[in-house]
Amino acid sequence: MSHPLLAMEAHDLAALKMAYGYLEYPSLAARLSNVLGTPIETAMALLPPRWSRQLHSASETAITRALEAAVDSLHRRRELVPHPGFYKGLVAGSGALGGFFGLPGLLVEIPVTTTLMLRAIAEIAREEGETLTDPRSRAACLEVFALGGRTEIDDAAETGYYGVRLALAGYLSSSLSAVLGGDSAAPALVGLVRAVAARFGVTLSQRAAAQLVPVIGAVGAATINTIFMQHFQGMARGHFTVRRLERKYGPALVEANYEILARNG
Repeated sequence: MSHPLLAMEAHDLAALKMAYGYLEYPSLAARLSNVLGTPIETAMALLPPRWSRQLHSASETAITRALEAAVDSLHRRRELVPHPGFYKGLVAGSGALGGFFGLPGLLVEIPVTTTLMLRAIAEIAREEGETLTDPRSRAACLEVFALGGRTEIDDAAETGYYGVRLALAGYLSSSLSAVLGGDSAAPALVGLVRAVAARFGVTLSQRAAAQLVPVIGAVGAATINTIFMQHFQGMARGHFTVRRLERKYGPALVEANYEILARNG
């Protein structure tokens, strides 16, 4: 049975529906499978277990190094406007380079791609009204990597959009302002980065596996990296649209409407 959406302006309801589409469908695995012409699970079987471990470790290091560099540089240049195509081009180029050298090249390329992606995410955040000097907005940029790392076998009740946000909320303590403002080794920030990296590593493994499919070369790697960037840009657009609506209507009303969209399918 269809449930009616609660009172919001028509254009805001349309924005919420768009955000829901970005955040819940389709998964990165589905996107990659469409390009490869084979299920990503088949490609994952080609990835040596030790590489999965290395990729998860690399994701944590990359996110730690990229956070302040990407967001702080954006803050210093207030005149910039979002250029999603520009970042897709840079990421495609770095992906082609990583693809040329195979998996070892991927480990070298991950920090570059992650920094570019976080910069693009931060620009979307600012376009949706976030203030990037606010540490909670910076943390929300990090959240996007966790949102984009969900898999189709996850329990929907626990890993839907609001489920992931709830899981990360424990790391966003009242002391986060001091943490993100200075000490990058502080326990609260380290815990947040690790929680995000655990999910981001899932997508890195899927991406690496896709590049192992025999028909994929440097050109294919660039395509895969572009899909990778588009996936997280879509997640960022959905996430910061929801946050913008929450600032206008309050979190409870927006979450209630989001849940109605989920129930209505």
